[in-house]
Amino acid sequence: MTSQEAQQKIDNLRNELHRHNNNYYVLNTPEISDKEFDMMMKELEKLEEEYPQFFDPLSPTQRVGSDLSKDFEHVVHERPMMSLSNSYSIAEVDEWFERDKKALEGEEFSVVGEMKFDGVSISIFYRNGRLERAVTRGDGTQGDDVTSNVKTIRSIPLELQPGDWPEYFEIRGEILMPWEVFEKLNAERAYNEEPLFANPRNAASGTLKMRKSAEVAKRHLDARFYYLLGENLPFDNHYDNMIAAKGWGFKVSSAMKLLNSLEEVDEYINYWDTHRKELPVATDGLVFKINSFRQQLNLGFTAKSPRWAIAYKFNPENACTQLRFVSFETGRMGIVTPVANLEPVLLSGTIVKRASLHNDDIIQELDIHQGDWLYVEKGGEIIPKITGVDESQRNPNAEKIHFVTQCPVCGTKLTRIFGEAAWYCPNKYGCRPQITGKIEHFCARRMMNIDGIGEETAELLFDCGLVERIADLYDLTQEKLEALDRIGEKTAAKIIKGIEDSKQVPFERVVYALSIPNVGETTSKRLALGVGSMDNLQKMSVEEISSVQDIGPIIAQCIYDFLRDPVNVDNISRLRSAGVQMQLSEEKLAPKGDKLQGKTIVISGVFTHHSRDEYKEIIEREGGKNSGSISKSTSFVLAGENMGPAKKEKCEKLGIPIFSEDDFLKLIE
Repeated sequence: MTSQEAQQKIDNLRNELHRHNNNYYVLNTPEISDKEFDMMMKELEKLEEEYPQFFDPLSPTQRVGSDLSKDFEHVVHERPMMSLSNSYSIAEVDEWFERDKKALEGEEFSVVGEMKFDGVSISIFYRNGRLERAVTRGDGTQGDDVTSNVKTIRSIPLELQPGDWPEYFEIRGEILMPWEVFEKLNAERAYNEEPLFANPRNAASGTLKMRKSAEVAKRHLDARFYYLLGENLPFDNHYDNMIAAKGWGFKVSSAMKLLNSLEEVDEYINYWDTHRKELPVATDGLVFKINSFRQQLNLGFTAKSPRWAIAYKFNPENACTQLRFVSFETGRMGIVTPVANLEPVLLSGTIVKRASLHNDDIIQELDIHQGDWLYVEKGGEIIPKITGVDESQRNPNAEKIHFVTQCPVCGTKLTRIFGEAAWYCPNKYGCRPQITGKIEHFCARRMMNIDGIGEETAELLFDCGLVERIADLYDLTQEKLEALDRIGEKTAAKIIKGIEDSKQVPFERVVYALSIPNVGETTSKRLALGVGSMDNLQKMSVEEISSVQDIGPIIAQCIYDFLRDPVNVDNISRLRSAGVQMQLSEEKLAPKGDKLQGKTIVISGVFTHHSRDEYKEIIEREGGKNSGSISKSTSFVLAGENMGPAKKEKCEKLGIPIFSEDDFLKLIE
């Protein structure tokens, strides 16, 4: 791999990991499993080790994910809440055991085995036997003060039972939502047309960040505690302290066990790999800790995790169940997706009845027949997926599953774009799920944020003839809505207010809300910032659109075609007339500087005054262009500390100037 290829790979991994961090910790909508995330992180760590010249203090490897919220006071942790190293096999745990055994130079030691509960990490402080403060993990250095909400959780003691507890101490644990509560909550949300929580961890996280403690109390959260910290703890080892904490009134898992040999550690793993399914709360693995505090101190820490502990992640739970039938469903953008409808099976505490088969290629690859017995797995214990077929149980006369040739809703003949796996319904303005899907997308929180219009309401508005195009939303009145079944006065008022408020949604989100093919959230922002207004965009050629940063010719053609479709032209015209924002705000439209006009600049190294991303924004704001590699067209290199020797050598060879951080800031004044 060349240095340039390595940098590109590192940048791609960082961008993806930042996105997944945000999905997991902020939006609570994870897209990949923990294992996939960890594998990506390990790959990035390896590349950064091999290519130190690409060091970035803001790399995902330099921190843990954050769940900070602006609605709560931020509190700096007295002791950092570090993450644990993950393992995915007994062999990796055994290696950790032998490594610590060697480091302890033959000294006898014991290990504490515990459940790794899948919830929200919490640190709670007690003074004189009374709960004083509760703080989330946040980014490991600081977290959110959620004391008032934690006080509503009945399994967390407000005052301790009599005992030899220290005057002041910290106890760490996990806030959980039991499976039973989770199922009831999602049933209520489905009834109210609200988005479902992906898993109990997300539900617990969302609940803990609610502004009203009374609402938190209704969710019946639970807790488990796993670590005690302080100056005057009753014992010099982890196990006895947790047994003591149990006596003080803390909920400590009965699964915690003292293990005195490698064989006992392996037996513990094998036992809980199966029996975890019987627990009333979600788990995603086990944790092993050296018991003695003195030995923990001697083993110490790496930059990110303690050497004296390791997490073992369970393999995704799977089961084999029979296929009832395959349904074909048309989505918002016309893509037809095959879905396996299954005999109900219990996986990770929830009943699974359906799993996406994604596309025709997957069906062919798995060679699925009618009535087959399919292996179902929950990736990261979130989204069920089909991983294989048990051919030994196949009926010899079973027919092979074939992909439909017509749209299952409108009957239009499907088309397939060369080089793509998906089949499309081309009837984009006459196919019901495409129309209602675009209405729902337009109203969603990250687009126009019109509260009260979800999937069912979008379908109701379409079926009643009130909304056939997104612009029709702005013709709705409270009277029209109240006349419909299932929409009362309060809901109607909420929808009308949401529609009125949506007129202030910034232009970049309007672009995303339009459902332009192949234009997601990031591309919408790039496009809006690159063109400034819808008027400008509608006048641009394919070549001009593709000159916008990160927009290639294929996406540019999609945008161009979309904006010349008569239905879309009318839609946009009506949205503009309704008062929807069709250009960037004055602040974002403010003239840019020109000190770097026409210059192409490469950034390299580690900086003091601004981050790399901030410098990239400064360069663009001053009319310059960022580049990831040095070439003859490079105007100069902005170099911080640890600039790679290969880049320095290339600059010397091509005669390209190198500007220090201070030189650069003087240049742009």
